Amino acid sequence: MILVTAATAPVGRSIVEQLVAAGRPVRALTRDAERAGLPEAVQIAIGDLSDPDSLRAALEGVMSVFLLAVVPGFAPAFLAAAKEAGVRRIVFQSSGAVDDAAAEQPNAIAAFHAELEQEIKASGIAWTFLRLELASANAIQWALDVPGQLKAGDTVRAPYAKAAGSPIHPADFAAVAAAALTSSEHEGAVYRMTGSQSLTHAEQIAAIGTAVGRELRFEEITPAQAAEAMGPYAPAEVLLADWAEHLHRPAPSSGVVEAVTGRPARTFAQWAADHATDFTA
Repeated sequence: MILVTAATAPVGRSIVEQLVAAGRPVRALTRDAERAGLPEAVQIAIGDLSDPDSLRAALEGVMSVFLLAVVPGFAPAFLAAAKEAGVRRIVFQSSGAVDDAAAEQPNAIAAFHAELEQEIKASGIAWTFLRLELASANAIQWALDVPGQLKAGDTVRAPYAKAAGSPIHPADFAAVAAAALTSSEHEGAVYRMTGSQSLTHAEQIAAIGTAVGRELRFEEITPAQAAEAMGPYAPAEVLLADWAEHLHRPAPSSGVVEAVTGRPARTFAQWAADHATDFTA
């Protein structure tokens, strides 16, 4: 049995769907079974990472876990429950900001994930770390609610039109995760998760316009205006620093998706086409 946490988020949902399609037994951890909308073959476990009792039930009979952690302080109870249940493998969505060579991590996001990586290693359970590069997280879409902006009109207001990103398609991330969940080949590996193309913010918005059949306008705003416009859970300072860093150099492309799956990573244009309905009323 494979347990997928954050199973209704884009990556988690795609992991579940790909595992089911491959005939693998899957259990999804979710707070609301009625609204999960997952395939019928999936077992539903009600709970979350902050509830040790729900974790024990969710982990029963589980061999591999996909872990996306957003709850500070959950790790000791989770790892203890995982060991007790006989979990053999954890595939952890970590952060590309983690610096293995640094005496001190560069920011709070890196520190949070670096600490979790060390706790997972210390548990004795086999692990694979999928470090999502910030430049590949498609952050402009969620931090500045691009879908919401485009439902209101044809203008996207965002900072740094020339900042480069390499957004990774959730299905590609999920394919690498599924491979690591189902094979010992990837145990002990640290993968830098990126998309295949370096595109500026303006180029990304133009690609979305092509996908939805609209001519979109990118209106550049200042970093201060962007910080004010971002949602309360967006790490504005970290995002703005990363975007500024990629104003004059391309975003990373690691080639991990192709190396692990044997096929090229999906393009940003494919992502935009797959999500075209997100940008319309």
